[in-house]
Amino acid sequence: MSATMSDFDELKNDLVLRVARGERVERPPIWVMRQAGRYLPEYHQAKGNHDFFACCRSPEIASTLTLQPVDRYEGLIDAAIIFSDILVIPQAMGMTVEMLDKKGPHFPNPLQSPTDGQYEELMARRVDVGKELDYVCQAITMTRRKLKGRVPLYGFCGAPWTLLCYMVEGGGSKLFVQVKTWIYKYPNESKKLLQKISELCVEYLALQVKAGAQIVQVFDSWAAELSPTSFKSFSLPYLRYISHHLPLRLKELKLDAVPMVVFAKGAWYALDDLCDSGYQVVGLDWLQDPAEAVRIARRRVILQGNADPGVLYGGKEAITRVVREMVEGFGGGQHGWIANLGHGVTPLVDPDNLRFFFEEIHRLATTHGHPDSTL
Repeated sequence: MSATMSDFDELKNDLVLRVARGERVERPPIWVMRQAGRYLPEYHQAKGNHDFFACCRSPEIASTLTLQPVDRYEGLIDAAIIFSDILVIPQAMGMTVEMLDKKGPHFPNPLQSPTDGQYEELMARRVDVGKELDYVCQAITMTRRKLKGRVPLYGFCGAPWTLLCYMVEGGGSKLFVQVKTWIYKYPNESKKLLQKISELCVEYLALQVKAGAQIVQVFDSWAAELSPTSFKSFSLPYLRYISHHLPLRLKELKLDAVPMVVFAKGAWYALDDLCDSGYQVVGLDWLQDPAEAVRIARRRVILQGNADPGVLYGGKEAITRVVREMVEGFGGGQHGWIANLGHGVTPLVDPDNLRFFFEEIHRLATTHGHPDSTL
């Protein structure tokens, strides 16, 4: 599904997009990763008996889930992010992915080696991204229409390295034995697959923009499993491929470029490189000190993040303390910062604690803001 700008209502709150373009603003925009999810009672009502990927594949359900936090936190958050999953790309490539209760994603038949037959099939298969992932594009267009211009909509994809991890590990991992075997034993074959995934990511993100996404984020959730040297070989080149080729693909489609965000969780050692990786916004996890991140970034990019999601279990005093530290570290928030958590909201969070987190950012960033912000 494709859409034109005339299909959608005029954007009433463009705070996120203005900050992403480097503009000075009245306050920092706010949204959080996994803001549509299991911590919300209404999520379970809308999900019903559908399994996770069935919800992703239903434009109506995915759209409903995307809008739930926007409705619940009306006036407090400044962006929506489409309800989907990073593993839809391996699914589009022909791999089976299941979401197991209390375990997470599971690949019944992960990649074993470059000679296992499946690797050769994946490399040879031509993937029609528009056909295989049309349901995501339908959900994006439907969501844009339902939003009626209230806030911008993020699209997203998984980073090539993180997708490779899942495809060979068969799910989440603590030791990452299989993917480490691949990159050290089969580096060339690993890079060929990473390149193929990168090309699919570009096309997928471009089609999301065509469908109505106004900003896109690339999630490198397992970046922390790479050494600094390995990151430069098996993650960074493919992140740069996406940031370089997505604007070119959008131009081919006669679409305007959109802001791009990269979030490489745990790759604190790579912040300097990520600031030169072609993305306008760099997401930070909670392992980064905000003031130190600002010093390293040197205004090259906008920073997004980065409160520890665990603070939402700690009560109001803890939330206030963390928000104050974050606002001060990012220089007050009138320039160069999109407020967020350092990773996604976890399932047992009390929605009222998240509301208080949003309210405290509004309160403290507004009172802290000053014209001589160091950002």
